[in-house]
Amino acid sequence: MNDYNAFLAAKRITSPPVGFDVALDTINSLLFPFQRDIVRWALRRGRAAIFADCGLGKTPMQLEWAHHVSEHTDRPVLILAPLAVSQQTAREGAKFGIGVTVCASQDGVRSGINITNYEKLHHFDPSVLSGIVLDESSILKAYDGSTRTAIIEAFNRTPYKLACTATPAPNDHMELGNHAEFLGTMSRVEMLSMFFVHDGGDTSKWRLKGHAESEFWKWVCSWAVMMRKPSDLGYEDDGFILPPLNLHSLIVEGEAPEGYLFPVEAQTLIERRAARRASLGARVEACAELAMASDEPWLIWCDLNAEGDALEKIIPGAVQVAGSDTPEFKERAMLDFAAGVIRVLITKPSIAGFGMNWQHCPNVAFVGLSDSYEAFYQAIRRCWRFGQTRPVQCHIITSEAEGAIVANIRRKERDAIKMAEGMVKHMSTINAQELRGTQRETTEYGASQAMRLPEWFHVVTQ
Repeated sequence: MNDYNAFLAAKRITSPPVGFDVALDTINSLLFPFQRDIVRWALRRGRAAIFADCGLGKTPMQLEWAHHVSEHTDRPVLILAPLAVSQQTAREGAKFGIGVTVCASQDGVRSGINITNYEKLHHFDPSVLSGIVLDESSILKAYDGSTRTAIIEAFNRTPYKLACTATPAPNDHMELGNHAEFLGTMSRVEMLSMFFVHDGGDTSKWRLKGHAESEFWKWVCSWAVMMRKPSDLGYEDDGFILPPLNLHSLIVEGEAPEGYLFPVEAQTLIERRAARRASLGARVEACAELAMASDEPWLIWCDLNAEGDALEKIIPGAVQVAGSDTPEFKERAMLDFAAGVIRVLITKPSIAGFGMNWQHCPNVAFVGLSDSYEAFYQAIRRCWRFGQTRPVQCHIITSEAEGAIVANIRRKERDAIKMAEGMVKHMSTINAQELRGTQRETTEYGASQAMRLPEWFHVVTQ
C-alpha cells in the first residue's frame, strides 16, 4: 500500500515554478503584508494567477510584480487592461513610486512597465517582452474565441506571465481553463479530460470527477491564489471590511402583451426583449426620479441603447458612454466620472464593467438586466469595493414581466457564492502555506527495485 501511495504522489499534477526569488525587504513597503507575500509568491512561480476580490489591491500587486520582472530581465513588461484603466493604473503606480508608460503601439514601449488596452494588442511585438500581465483577465470570457486564442498564442513564449481578476469562475469551473491555458500550465481541453466529465447529455456542461476533486484544487493552488478578504489567507482584515450593500427592487408596471389582458412573466428571449421595450418608459422615468433627487454621484447601467438615450435626455448633465462612441471619448468620460467632473454616468456593463475604481459613488441603478451574473457582479463592484466608505444603494428597476430575469440572476448569484466559498475552502490552507513559505512540495524519484537489464542489452565502455 505504501508503494502505491508513493506511486500516486509521484504522479501528482502540479505546475512547477519557473520564476525567481526576491528578498522581502525588496518588496515595496507601501504594500500590505498579504500583498507583499502574494507578490513574492507570484515572482517565485513566474507564471501565476491572482484571484483577489475587488479593492484588495490587484493593481499595486501587479505593478510590483512587473517592476521586479523588468529589473530581473532588463527587458520591458506589458500590462493589458480594459479601456480607460491604463491611465488609472499609471496614476496608481505614481502613488507607489512605480513608473508606468501608457502606450498605443510598439513604438511607444519603453524600458520598465508599459500598459495598453486589450483592443490594441495587434500593435505590439510580444517577442521583445519578458513579462505580460492580464489585468481583469476574466474579460477574456467576454471576447470571441478568435480574440481569446490570439491573446494566448501571442504570449505563448513570454517567460513571465501574471493574470489578475476578481471573478475567474462566477458560475462554473470552466473559466479556470482559460487562465491555465494562458499561463501555459495546461490546455483547457486537457483540464476537462483529466478532471471533469460531461454532465448528462449536455456536452457544454461539465462537473468535477468525484475522486479528482482534491487533486484538482491542489493543481489549481500550484499556480493560483484566491481570496475574498485577507483573513482567507490568515491575515488581518483591518481596513478591508466592506460597508453594507443595500439592494432595492423597484418593479414598474408594464404593458400587457398582445392577446393578454394583464402583463405576464416573460420566459423566452424574444418575450424578455419585448417586455423590456414595453416597460422602457416607466423604468427610465423611475430611474431619473431617483438620480435627480440628490446631488450625489450616480452610476446607471443599461442593457439597451434606447434606455441610455432616454436617460441622457431626461437627467440634466448626465453623460452616456455608448458603444458607438470613440475610444477617446469613452476613456475621457469614465475618468471624468472618477474625478467628479461628471455626476451621473450612463453606460453598459460590457463597456465599463471591468477595472474602473469608482468608490466615490455610493448610488447604482440597473435600468436593464441581462442574464449574465458576471456582468451584474462586476458592475456593482465598480462602486462596492474595498475603499468605499459609505453604504452602497443599488436599485434594480424591472417590470412585472421581467421576474424570470431577476430570478435567474439570483440563482446564479447563489451558485457563484457557493462556488467561491468552495474555492476558498479548498485553496485557502494550501495558499496560506505557500505564501508564508512553510510548505515546499518536491517530488523525487526513489528506486524501490534494482534495475535489471535484458540479456540483449550490453553496455560498451572505452
